[in-house]
Amino acid sequence: MASALKEDLTTVPLVALNMTVRRKLGLYLNPRTVVAADWTMVAENMGFSYLEIMNYQTTPNPFLRALDDWQATSTEATVGNLLLILEKLERNDVVEDLRPLMEDDVKKYHESLQKMTVRPLQVPEVDSCAPRTPEMSGLTLGDDPNGSPELFDAFICYCKSDIPFVHDMIRELEKTDYKLKLCVFDRNVLPGSCVWTITSELIEKRCRRVVVVISDEYLESDACDFQTKFSLSLSPGARHRRLIPVVYKSMTKPFPRILSFLTVCDYTNPYTKNWFWERLAKALSLP
Repeated sequence: MASALKEDLTTVPLVALNMTVRRKLGLYLNPRTVVAADWTMVAENMGFSYLEIMNYQTTPNPFLRALDDWQATSTEATVGNLLLILEKLERNDVVEDLRPLMEDDVKKYHESLQKMTVRPLQVPEVDSCAPRTPEMSGLTLGDDPNGSPELFDAFICYCKSDIPFVHDMIRELEKTDYKLKLCVFDRNVLPGSCVWTITSELIEKRCRRVVVVISDEYLESDACDFQTKFSLSLSPGARHRRLIPVVYKSMTKPFPRILSFLTVCDYTNPYTKNWFWERLAKALSLP
């Protein structure tokens, strides 16, 4: 039974692990020791070179930095493969102590994805009305029940308190020469359908990019967390530049580590602010 579970975990991306588990892994593996494998040997088994490992050594939390970079650059970066590396290096103490927490994170990760794809139960038709619009064909204001679904250049991931900046994005990107088409949930999506079903459909099939508006409030939003992780799961290592983080105001909380490997479009920097909209528009216009 254990081997079956381990095999299943090899398909789960590292994004499933929350910061509590990542910090505890660092507490176990960061200390250099001659009696047990430390973070350097783990990083070597992840595929990092000697020079890369030496550079990680200069950072405050070298294991966490290596873990984030592995997650960002390798398709082998999964929960199961991390456990396999730890077992290979005979760090059974780490596996025994943290595996239950990892499995709990994986369970929550699957539950969040399930929420985004599950469809609500429908009452069977009992009248003689004409066939109704299929659920996936009537999601947005611009959907034509008899034609193709409405498509967008970008899905905007934001929390409610950041809606004023989203209005700025609409004005700068849609109503100028850029003429981009943004999917803003509160504006474009029709009410009445399962929010998780709609979100996953729009991100995966209707929108070429996802713009994530980062703020302190964003870090507390379950919906934003689901949308971000779902977007990352569609493009491991950001190979298709699918997700673009945007910071538009100062933050008191740390920037989310799962996005730390991506280039940020920063509106708060006064020296680059004049280029902000042009850079963002160009990124959204790419094929």
